[in-house]
Amino acid sequence: MWPFGAKRSHNADAVITGAGSGIGAAFAAEVARRGGRVVCSDIDPTAASATAEALAGHGAQALALRCDVTDIDAVHRLADEAQAWFGGPPTLVINNAGVGAGGAVIGETDLAVWRRVLDINLWGPIHGCHVFAPILRTAGRPAGIINVASAAAFGAAPGMAAYNVSKAGTLSLSETLAAELAGTGVHVTALCPTFVKTNIVTSGADDGVISAQSRDVAETLMRWIGFSADRVARTCLDTLDRGGLYCMPQPEARIGWGIKRFTPTVYTRAAGLTTRVTT
Repeated sequence: MWPFGAKRSHNADAVITGAGSGIGAAFAAEVARRGGRVVCSDIDPTAASATAEALAGHGAQALALRCDVTDIDAVHRLADEAQAWFGGPPTLVINNAGVGAGGAVIGETDLAVWRRVLDINLWGPIHGCHVFAPILRTAGRPAGIINVASAAAFGAAPGMAAYNVSKAGTLSLSETLAAELAGTGVHVTALCPTFVKTNIVTSGADDGVISAQSRDVAETLMRWIGFSADRVARTCLDTLDRGGLYCMPQPEARIGWGIKRFTPTVYTRAAGLTTRVTT
């Protein structure tokens, strides 16, 4: 049995999806600060290169690779290229690529939006775990997988069904994978933040999966109560090192999680009524 306290985030050979900006770029920078080598992957190769070049400018080893996480063949190529560059299997995989979505209730949300959001936010982590979990398990050494979910996984906020479902699926994926990998030395952590100061709602608006009103509300909350991406990444890597399954960086996430678990009916009704009052 591998020790839960193994410092998996230190001197890691890390593969990070969605590393071109936001939480992914913050993870890349923090892993590099902890002595790691980083494969910075993103669907936007220019953004991936910018992150890798920034790390290299501080003396870190980093490689930029393009990867569309919705394409299983692309994820297999990412794994092959990463292993060739590392000279062996990675020790840390962070499935971070995602898109924000919201603005319409169930029955009015376009099915194309559902498919787009689930393709990226749920199938992306599924593909990442499908490809990398066997590689890490077979390597037989302490390793880590971080799946970026969200407090939306249990928050049940109206008007965000596609996003909520995608993140709930990612949370369940993480829990199941953690059970399957118990005792192998590969630890799984699910990151469930609330608001983080990133460009996720802007990219969602550009993709047409988030309404302008939802974008404005989210951007306001990010400014008021959002944590920096650097703080979230640092907290999550520390949680991985401690052997934690759930990382909820903000207190409102932990409070909401507790209330939802103990009084789910009251919580869900309150979420719906609060939304009606404030919109």
